[in-house]
Amino acid sequence: MKKVKLKYWVFAGIGIVLFFFWWFSLPSSLFADPTSTVIESRDGELLGAHIANDGQWRFPEVETVPEKYQTCVLTFEDRHFYHHPGINPVSLGRALIQNMQSGRIVSGGSTITMQLIRLSRKGKARTIGQKLIEMSLALRAELSYSKEELLKLYVSHAPFGGNVVGLDAAAWRYFGRSAEDLSWAESATLAVLPNAPSLIYPGRRNELLLQKRDRLLDLLLKRGTIDETTCRLAKLEPLPQQVFAVSQTATHLLNRVLEEYPGQRVVTTIDRQIQFQVNDLVRQHLVGLRANEIHNAAVLVMNVEKGQVLAYVGNSPDRGDGQHGEQVDVISARRSSGSILKPFLYAAMQDDGTILPSTLVPDIPTQIGGFSPQNFNLQFEGVVPASQALSKSLNIPAVRMLRDFGVDRFYSLLKKMHFSTLNNPADHYGLSLILGGAEVNLWDLAGAYASLGRLLIHYEQEDGAAFIDDFRKPVYRESLFSNKEAKNLPVSAGATWLTLEALLKVNRPDEELGWKSFSSARRVAWKTGTSFGFRDGWAVGMDRNFLVAVWCGNADGEGRPGLTGTAAAAPLMFDVFNLLPAGKWFTQPVDEMEEVPVCRESGQRVGTYCERADTLWIMRKGLNTAACPYHRIIHLDPSKRWQVTANCVSVNEMEHQSWFVLPPVMEWYYKRRNPFYQSLPPFLPGCSEKVQAVMEMIYPRENNQVFVPVQLDGTPGEVILEAAHLSSLSTIYWHLDEKYLGQTSRNHQMPVDPKPGKHRITLVDEAGNSFEKEIVVAIR
Repeated sequence: MKKVKLKYWVFAGIGIVLFFFWWFSLPSSLFADPTSTVIESRDGELLGAHIANDGQWRFPEVETVPEKYQTCVLTFEDRHFYHHPGINPVSLGRALIQNMQSGRIVSGGSTITMQLIRLSRKGKARTIGQKLIEMSLALRAELSYSKEELLKLYVSHAPFGGNVVGLDAAAWRYFGRSAEDLSWAESATLAVLPNAPSLIYPGRRNELLLQKRDRLLDLLLKRGTIDETTCRLAKLEPLPQQVFAVSQTATHLLNRVLEEYPGQRVVTTIDRQIQFQVNDLVRQHLVGLRANEIHNAAVLVMNVEKGQVLAYVGNSPDRGDGQHGEQVDVISARRSSGSILKPFLYAAMQDDGTILPSTLVPDIPTQIGGFSPQNFNLQFEGVVPASQALSKSLNIPAVRMLRDFGVDRFYSLLKKMHFSTLNNPADHYGLSLILGGAEVNLWDLAGAYASLGRLLIHYEQEDGAAFIDDFRKPVYRESLFSNKEAKNLPVSAGATWLTLEALLKVNRPDEELGWKSFSSARRVAWKTGTSFGFRDGWAVGMDRNFLVAVWCGNADGEGRPGLTGTAAAAPLMFDVFNLLPAGKWFTQPVDEMEEVPVCRESGQRVGTYCERADTLWIMRKGLNTAACPYHRIIHLDPSKRWQVTANCVSVNEMEHQSWFVLPPVMEWYYKRRNPFYQSLPPFLPGCSEKVQAVMEMIYPRENNQVFVPVQLDGTPGEVILEAAHLSSLSTIYWHLDEKYLGQTSRNHQMPVDPKPGKHRITLVDEAGNSFEKEIVVAIR
């Protein structure tokens, strides 16, 4: 009796051990093969794919098996799939009889689960022993996976000939469409192929594959799955005639996803139709740009409220031979910003109450610590309202505004706006930060501009509230963001609205090359930028619904004449906007603002002597700005032609009048561009002391002739003009034929290389005194 019990426990122990080994014989993951990186549009359409690391077109596992293909593969391979536990004894018995009758293996009797196990075990010999192992593992797999999961695994890893693995890859490679869109004939072809993947020869007639496909179609007809007409028409369809290249609609986005999500299937926020259209527009514009040896362009289209990318064109959609860097994703590349950051400074200063939209900002020759900024057109306006300085993209006012606001503060603001390429401290950039001294990329730039629009949208929708994630970078995947209310924002909604209103003014300098007036029924706030040396042309535009950001240039950094934001990038930007539906404009956040009277001439709060005023919406902090400093009372004689003093005209006879008076240097430049500006009347003769001349020329002096020496190589050299000033501390601004040359202090010498002929030299000091002299240049 004891021996019987012992045997029982021995056998029980052996059974438990065997069960233990059987239970843990199945790997935790059946497949560890690398997969292709795949990107899809927001509606699930393929945008692009990159071959897997092992050289196979193996897409990530499918989420669903298309109904037609599922019907075909189960009919052909395993029609009792949903009713057996992983092995089908009837099929195995039938296969055994067929093999014995034929004297060779003609049927394996394997279920789909057994075939799945065989695929996962990578080319094990097809022997009886291996068959038994497959059967054991198939039974085990059925306990860990549902039938749907097993079928999806099989469909995703079945071989389809060549280097094509899995249904999704096969559908795109052999038929150029998704598996969901396959016909009955195409589904039947791919259903029979894993059983004999070597039968596929695209472009050649293969009778054996055709026969297998048609037999499956007949079987579907016999079982009532399809009707006779469908069967007959399906048989008329040809086998695959070619191997299709996988769609590459968003190549540079695919490369980005390959770095960030390798081997995954990523459903993006890309709108496939917009992506196609923007691709075509970039191709069209590059045809014209290449005539000027400009070979690269990039476009990013975003939904403003959600921050989602709708189109991503990182460079030329046609890669070519890559000679001009078409493979470079310029959207993520660091490039000189030009003046594209100016709106953020303007918004910050509005928010800070430092300036009003109409505050006059000096636009005169400026030198700050050895830095001498120049406007794009090399001209000076004297003074210009801050909003116009932004819309005209004037450099000198921007530099002076940055000096007043502070480089450190502006640098901190840009960091809060998520500009990730500012890797040096603020003092490394200095005042050049506003003119292209820093590098940015199109990704960060688009995100920062879109954040401004998103702030205004949420301010309206959430009754004045904003969220902590309103200021963020773009996203190309569906993402969730915090709805926690933000307490401290980089800029306020009111300052943002004032900035976008300024950017609605599309008047740009006529001197900017390639300028044309872009007329549109929709309201678009937009800004351009051009880097030093004409290396980068930027354009960013936004309405309530969409943002379009464009860069044009050469990937290798080569500059080209005429490569400006207005001439190269803006036309492409507006063509993209023409593809997009227009929407309403942003709602003004009046709760953060005040409507106040401002002086019509100076744009500042009305002062004591301002006689004409306009109303203007400003930030509340702007109420602390100084009143108009430019109007003052002057005393005129009864004819109002002369200024007078009490020394020559009695007070009772004087006419007292308010007069708009700019500082001398500002006035000198301003009145040349504003003919309606009235300078102060002169003093009545005898009412003031005689004014002594403060400047004169040292060379040339007695006569007006200037001789330019010829250098050793035969080319004309330079001539040194020299002047003197009554005050040794004064600065002289030099002009030749109204073109600004530069400024001098103490030692007033200016090298020039004028062409032969007549020229006019104009000198202006900081007090507004001027001196003119006509010279005649000769070469000897």
